[in-house]
Amino acid sequence: MNICGYYPESINEGEGMRAVIFLSGCRHRCPGCFNPKTWNFNFGEPFTLERQHEIIAEMAANPLLDGLTLAGGDPFFSADEACGFLRELRTVLPDFPVWIYTGYTYEELTAAPGSPEWNLLAMCQVVIDGRFVEELKDTTLPYRGSSNQRIIDIPASLAGSEVVHWQPAVL
Repeated sequence: MNICGYYPESINEGEGMRAVIFLSGCRHRCPGCFNPKTWNFNFGEPFTLERQHEIIAEMAANPLLDGLTLAGGDPFFSADEACGFLRELRTVLPDFPVWIYTGYTYEELTAAPGSPEWNLLAMCQVVIDGRFVEELKDTTLPYRGSSNQRIIDIPASLAGSEVVHWQPAVL
C-alpha cells in the first residue's frame, strides 16, 4: 500500500484538528475528482511499517489532534492493509477517533459482514460515503464535495438497523 499524502494537522477532513493520510488507489474514477493522480495504486510512497510508526508517534505527541482521517484514493481498495495500520495505531492511541472517506456507500460496505471492507469500516467512527457526483457538487457542505454523500456515525449505525447520520459536537 502506498500513501500519496500526509497532513499532520488539518481542519478540512473532519471535525476538529485531524491528522490526514491519503491512501493511493481508487477504481471509482469519479468524473470531476479533485485529484485523479490518487487513482494510481503506485502513486506516492510505500507505507512501510517504519513510516506508519513515524506517523503514529507524531500523532501521539500532538496534543492538539482530535483524531485521524483516512482519505484517498479510496482506503477501502486497500482494506486489509488499512486495517493493519489501524491495529498499529490502536496499540498507541486506543481511543483515537478515525474518520474515513469512500466512494462506496455504507450499504455496500456492510453487505458482507466479516469482509475486509466491513472490518475496516468497523474500526472507524465516522464514514463519509458515496461517490463524488459532479452535478451535485456543493462547496457549502461540511466535509464532503457533493450532496449525495453522507456523514455517518458508524458505531451507532452498526448497532441498529438503519443509517445514523453523524452530528457535530456541541460546544
